[in-house]
Amino acid sequence: MTKILTVDDEDMILEVLEAYFEKEGWEIILASNGIEALRKIKEDHPDIIILDLMLPDISGEEVCRLTRKESDVPIIMLTAKSSEDDLINGIVIGADDYITKPFSPREVIIRVKAILRRVNKLAQRNELSFNNGNLKADLIKKEVELGGQLLSLTPIEYKLLVTLASYPGRVYSRLDLLEKIQEDGAFFEGYERSIDTHIKNLRKKVEKDSRQPEYILTVFGMGYKFGGTPDAVDTSF
Repeated sequence: MTKILTVDDEDMILEVLEAYFEKEGWEIILASNGIEALRKIKEDHPDIIILDLMLPDISGEEVCRLTRKESDVPIIMLTAKSSEDDLINGIVIGADDYITKPFSPREVIIRVKAILRRVNKLAQRNELSFNNGNLKADLIKKEVELGGQLLSLTPIEYKLLVTLASYPGRVYSRLDLLEKIQEDGAFFEGYERSIDTHIKNLRKKVEKDSRQPEYILTVFGMGYKFGGTPDAVDTSF
């Protein structure tokens, strides 16, 4: 059963979403503040999180940032902030989607189902493929091919590529990437700006022109994202 953690300090919002989620047959976990949310994330391991940004103790942004150190669980942010900068910041710190208040509960259901479909497809995959098979990553063999040719990547380059390619379009800061590498158990030495060096070396191997990349893209002032177009998911394996 899908477990959804809903975090909001407004009882009415919790009650409404709980009623709608129950109709979908989902298991509902509720939290009214950030500290409680972080505890339930560790204890209950939800499949998706609905997270309000304006919480009474610590901000939703901080909850998201701390969660991303431990987990890639999908996060949908609820926010009364509607400026472009606020919404971009939410995505940059690790949110998968956002919904602006006031909202329709049916919109939340649709967004949740869309993310769950994507996550379930990713879980079934043992290969990532982009741009009509031009770039492929075999997640079992831990090998990457470009144009049918096997690439010689260092362990850090491979982990950086797979991290970015697993969520095309998601922006990762340098610190995000550094923490992800460390979580995966790799030895890493140096300041987070050292990520730039690894990205530069990775681009030399996967890009036709590293000065005009199509896969490893720089988001100025924020970090990096993956720009390849995913191929259709094959769920036959």
